[in-house]
Amino acid sequence: MALSLFLLLTCSLSVLCQAQGPSALQLDKMPVDLETAFALSALPPDLRAGATVYLSDPSKGLYLAHQGTNGFVCFISRSEWEWGKFRNDFYAPMGFDPEGARIIFPMYKAVADMRASGKFSYEQIKDSIISGILKGVYKAPSRSGLCYMLAPIMRVYGGTPDSYHMVTVSMPHYMFYAPYAAASDMGLDPNSSGGPWVVNPGSAILGEHKGPYGLIIVPARQEDADKIRESNKDLLQRLADYSPYFKLDTMTMRH
Repeated sequence: MALSLFLLLTCSLSVLCQAQGPSALQLDKMPVDLETAFALSALPPDLRAGATVYLSDPSKGLYLAHQGTNGFVCFISRSEWEWGKFRNDFYAPMGFDPEGARIIFPMYKAVADMRASGKFSYEQIKDSIISGILKGVYKAPSRSGLCYMLAPIMRVYGGTPDSYHMVTVSMPHYMFYAPYAAASDMGLDPNSSGGPWVVNPGSAILGEHKGPYGLIIVPARQEDADKIRESNKDLLQRLADYSPYFKLDTMTMRH
């Protein structure tokens, strides 16, 4: 969620891998140990041991794999409701703080569970989330907070919800909650090469300042991003062995 506009503006930060337009709607089931490590990589190391972990069951949706103690929740998002389209090559490791775990994560779980049930088209899922937002089922965060996206790699949409361009990118970053916000509210340059950026894909559907899940994207410092990639060399190799979607020609990143 909310990565797509920012990736469109920053695709030059990494070498991108183009999708081949997969037609299969059924999600793959990653090996549990690999999916767990990938999900936990979204969080800073000191938060991982106490975090709750959800994994994906292609036939059931997101399920509780480990109950944590610190209020943080991590998982790999495999769908974005704003795009209204099934894909099997979308991987966005996310780590929500307690407020995001309480308020935002249930929306992600609902999308995953509806998709896995096989009872809904993606347009129906999209409509269900829109209806839930309008009815107050899915609310904006009530306080400031953040979602960590410090994984060494992710595969996500590289454009706004009217584009289905996919990218594989290495860009560890932080996402601070900015409900209903737009870039113009903060005087931020949406074309900045180094951020921060305000993104809110829901606004493209609900209208300006009506998307409850606006985010301020702040890239990790160059030296921190380099350390993340270095410390996750084993994970990156395992992911590359698992799927060609996770292969990058370079691991450099410019701010």
